[in-house]
Amino acid sequence: MAVDRSYVARNDGQRRRLRALVDRLSDADLSRPLAGGWTVAGVLAHMAFWDQRALVLLDVWKAKGAATGAVPRDFDDDMVDWINDAAKPLCLALAPREAARLAVASADEADRAVAALPDDMVAAVTERRTGVYVLRAEHRQEHLDEIERALGSGRF
Repeated sequence: MAVDRSYVARNDGQRRRLRALVDRLSDADLSRPLAGGWTVAGVLAHMAFWDQRALVLLDVWKAKGAATGAVPRDFDDDMVDWINDAAKPLCLALAPREAARLAVASADEADRAVAALPDDMVAAVTERRTGVYVLRAEHRQEHLDEIERALGSGRF
């Protein structure tokens, strides 16, 4: 059975967009406040957190679950808010330039990992709701759009 790997190109596109944005951001841009008490750098760290989460789940799955057929469990959508709220102080505590670097490095690593998944694992995570999302691009796009709006899209 052939699996849909269109997520690879979409991830690549948003990762390139992330890298280009980070390369252009000044220190003042990274410290710019955003909605909800976030900053541009904090949102970039938030993006890195969720890419790192995907990497950890994939590592655990490969080590334990793949042999048994078990896939990482998903969580309720309402849990996302408290997870983000709990991680927020840590995201905001990072040095802004380090948060930006971490966002790009985590995106690189996560995209390589999901692109390299064997077909059976891609099928398993796309056929049912799991804790791993191979399409990393949607989350990035949401936050990159937010950052560009806040900084003035004409600049970027």
